[in-house]
Amino acid sequence: MMTDSSSISRLRLCLRLFVSHYRHAPLQASAILLGIMLAVTLLIGVYATNENAKQSYGNVSELLSQQARLSISHRTESSIDESVYFALANGGFNTIASIEGIATDEQGRLWRVNSSDIIAAISSRKQQNTDSHSSAAITSTNIPLAELLSGQAKVLMSLSQRDRLDNLSRKTDRLVLNKVPVEIIAIDDNWGLGTAILADISLAQPLLNMQGKLSYIAVFDSKPADPNATAPESDEQLIARLTDALTQAGIDTSKLTFTTRTSEGESLTALTASFHLNLDAMSMLAFVVGLFIAYNGVRYSLMKRQKLLVQIMQQGIDRRTVMFALSLEIICLVFVGCILGFIGGLQLSQWLQPMVAITLEQLYGAKLLPGIWQWQWFVQALILTLSAAFAACIPMLISLIKTPLAQGAQKQPQNQQFNIIHWRQFVIAVLLLLICTVGFAFTEQYRHSLVLLGIISVAIPLLLPQCLHWAVNLLSPFMPKGLWQYVIAETKEIIAPLALAMMAMLLALCANIAMNTLVGSFEITLKKWLDARLHADLYIRPNPNQIDALILLLNNDPKVEAIYDQWTIDSNLNRIETPQTQVPIDLVSRDHLSLTETTVFKITADDFWPEFTQGHYVMISEPLSIKYQLDIGDKIQLSQLNQHTLTVGGIYYDYGNPQGEAIITQSLWQQSQLPAKPISLAVSYQGDITPLQDSISQKINLSSAYMYSQQRIKTEAITIFNKTFSITVVLNSLTLLVAAIGLFSACMMLTQARQAPLARLYALGVSRNQLRIMVLVQMLFIVLLTCLVALPTGALLGYLLIHKVTLQAFGWSIAMVWDWAAYFQVVVIAIVSCLFAVCLPLYWQTRRPLISSLQQEAL
Repeated sequence: MMTDSSSISRLRLCLRLFVSHYRHAPLQASAILLGIMLAVTLLIGVYATNENAKQSYGNVSELLSQQARLSISHRTESSIDESVYFALANGGFNTIASIEGIATDEQGRLWRVNSSDIIAAISSRKQQNTDSHSSAAITSTNIPLAELLSGQAKVLMSLSQRDRLDNLSRKTDRLVLNKVPVEIIAIDDNWGLGTAILADISLAQPLLNMQGKLSYIAVFDSKPADPNATAPESDEQLIARLTDALTQAGIDTSKLTFTTRTSEGESLTALTASFHLNLDAMSMLAFVVGLFIAYNGVRYSLMKRQKLLVQIMQQGIDRRTVMFALSLEIICLVFVGCILGFIGGLQLSQWLQPMVAITLEQLYGAKLLPGIWQWQWFVQALILTLSAAFAACIPMLISLIKTPLAQGAQKQPQNQQFNIIHWRQFVIAVLLLLICTVGFAFTEQYRHSLVLLGIISVAIPLLLPQCLHWAVNLLSPFMPKGLWQYVIAETKEIIAPLALAMMAMLLALCANIAMNTLVGSFEITLKKWLDARLHADLYIRPNPNQIDALILLLNNDPKVEAIYDQWTIDSNLNRIETPQTQVPIDLVSRDHLSLTETTVFKITADDFWPEFTQGHYVMISEPLSIKYQLDIGDKIQLSQLNQHTLTVGGIYYDYGNPQGEAIITQSLWQQSQLPAKPISLAVSYQGDITPLQDSISQKINLSSAYMYSQQRIKTEAITIFNKTFSITVVLNSLTLLVAAIGLFSACMMLTQARQAPLARLYALGVSRNQLRIMVLVQMLFIVLLTCLVALPTGALLGYLLIHKVTLQAFGWSIAMVWDWAAYFQVVVIAIVSCLFAVCLPLYWQTRRPLISSLQQEAL
């Protein structure tokens, strides 16, 4: 008991001593907490955003309603007759009719309009909340049901979307959609509208020109046909009951598709997996940068306390107690930093969520629900941060504790130890790079490539300290004697305390250079592909019941030079070698001229065009080829062609469809009794196309939202591209900001530690301006060397991102373009960050009284 009590007393004494130390040196504690907080903020911000998105995929629900069991849509067309809905309603099924479409406002902006039977949707949601005894049920809201059901021009919009609309234009309660003024009613975000505009069917059918038509029918759980059944009704049993009811009503069910809730959620999850994985990788990169800063703070704090630790061990406190006290100190700092970082991360997630929601909606059609944070995220972040902190600090703590008491305050062994550590880091980095070089030659999965890329990202900073030593040694013989020789000699000394901050800066610079290379290269590739792909002046996608009138109108216009057709339906592809694998794709056909003039091939068989024209070959998109490892000569079958066997004869570039695409010839399409009417038309026109668009809108009542000029398609494609990469650009900027803050923190601590050497130089006759220039030159020299290392290594990461990760994850071949302007911009940002990081603490220090500075302990 006496021993235990004595140990606890000694432990308390150590902890009180450490608290007193941080009270007198708050900068050290602030640097550690800042690094941990920034690391956890970026980690949780992206993690929460990703988790909320993934939960939304698994809980795909109808707007204002509960989660649908399955949906019914037309197999070959974009709409179904509303008689199907009435037949199911009369059969006692719990269903909601839905319409989806695009409308334009007066400024030409596109708005996604959804509609359903609002009263049925709200009743279904309230019934679900009642059945589940949910305390979160929404019992009242400001929805004028009577006015909506009577067909008045009023639409529902979420409060967050309404706020974004107010930011785009003047605050108004009205919006003009397809030349129809509608009143906006904002409702709580908990109803899950997201970015959609919701209208009742009575308004949406005339607004979207879909009288008598529906986009799909959502089917919910209902009472089983057998009231004595104990097991829940399976999807197959429900589909069978639906089929029987529709068949009895005289409806041909062979033209309908039944999509289950599970398959829809799994499809979205699979489509967006690579997008979320890239965000996770970016957040982990920022997390590592933050940990570099925190570790630098811990190391500096221990270095400053080395003499203190030796003294308390000389006073009789055993090494185990000191080690335990230091471990408790790290745990407390990590805990406090995680709390602050978790709060900041949730706020960051609120800022990132709209960007991710817009990107996923435009790319994949995914609807994100309002985010809900979970306390488990904090536990995961705490465990991860603690593990990383102890993995980094334990070797340093052990080395410090094992320091001989007789030479604990000596400086030379420390410098020799850092030199050894830097050389070992360099050797380890070279070995890791060699391993990754071999690994990249064999990997074909983007997840494996991303892991190897992460290893390279860790290896590159490990090269930096030794490279800095070599650069300083090479420069030393060329410097004039006197003060500049002292500057070079001292630069060698400050490499060790600045190493971690510069490693974090190098990592952030490499990430920015790599992402700038990827984004710039992709934008140029996309523009070239659009130039080759778009050959007509106007692209039109009308409703199926308008296609005949549209073709007649175009044929009668003398300025129309050519009309190009495109047919598209959903299908499934399977390889002959693995027939059990069903791959959902878009099956497409175009007229022969469009195929020959606009298809940009990656590779084709030698006899491609003759065999393709005869219906023996099929061409597939590059994303489909890479994702499912299909190559020229492979045998495939398509579900819409009655399992007719085709050979892959061509692979073409495609940057516009995240789902795989296969193209067959027009003659094979017609022979397979697929829909005869094209789903979209392209028109070559003499002169300005505006009169043609006005004529189409007036004569067949087609909204301008379904007509796209070539320039409009290019503009919107680039807009979507910019939004897609906006979140990665933001995360890269935040990572660079974190590194800059870490550099500022390191410079603050280093300048404080160099008070005595600088004061001695001042006492020897060196002026304050000379001291400032000397320190600035030292820091700028180290930063410039870091930037020189960052240029080739960042370009290497960019090359791997383009030719390995992006190619394997998205199936996009991108020609790498060197963007020297972006590289120069990143270097300028690093230098400016360095100037801010150095000038302020340097100014504070050189303004202090000489005697006060001479009293400080040298580093």
